[in-house]
Amino acid sequence: MIEDAPPPSSRPLFHRLGLRDGAPIDFTIDGRPARAMAGDLLITAILTNRSDLRRFEFGEAMRAGFCLMGGCQDCWVDLADGRRVRACSTPVEAGMAVIVEGRRA
Repeated sequence: MIEDAPPPSSRPLFHRLGLRDGAPIDFTIDGRPARAMAGDLLITAILTNRSDLRRFEFGEAMRAGFCLMGGCQDCWVDLADGRRVRACSTPVEAGMAVIVEGRRA
């Protein structure tokens, strides 16, 4: 039996190639539980849990960031506490709640 592939946002874009020290950190993406490692930047934390980072401002397409190193402004994400942060330069925090689908305009 062939199963349908999961929707793109449910498959991680990044995969860890090796283990490293660091405690697991629990956070959420659109209310769904996610896990990262201590020391991860938010972009790594998000993209090891799903294939996209945020919705494109000018359409329905999803984005995964561009430069991944702080030079392009393509990785801004909203947090439930009201902050808008750059995922490529913000460390993930325990309990952080990332909003992708309900993103503010």
